Amino acid sequence: MRLLLDTHIWLWSLLDPERLGPKTARLIEDPDEEKWLSPITIWETLMLAERRRVSLEPDAHEWVRAQLGRLPVSEAPLTTEVAIESRRLKVASDDPADRFLAATARVYDLTLVTADARLHRIAGVAVLPNV
Repeated sequence: MRLLLDTHIWLWSLLDPERLGPKTARLIEDPDEEKWLSPITIWETLMLAERRRVSLEPDAHEWVRAQLGRLPVSEAPLTTEVAIESRRLKVASDDPADRFLAATARVYDLTLVTADARLHRIAGVAVLPNV
């Protein structure tokens, strides 16, 4: 499976793995499963750190760079097609990050792994709830 990790799933896998459901944890740990991140996840992580909603030591920028090497992930680039798709999708969230992540999953044919129930039923987007 080709998994696009929502921001909280990526953070939980690194900082608080007990919050992951058993299936989600198993898939993330499996080296045969492809793990993908959007640059939006990095941006959102840095925003969370700036707002002190998550503590990343020694600083958020260094932490992100170090973690990208810890959990092997591929980058799903933010492209024009992703931007266009972000406005086409019917997403039950006004959060631009949610729209970009859903659009990224659709454009790159990835399964979005998320605990966000608002993202579980987007037509044309494969979603794996945190189970």
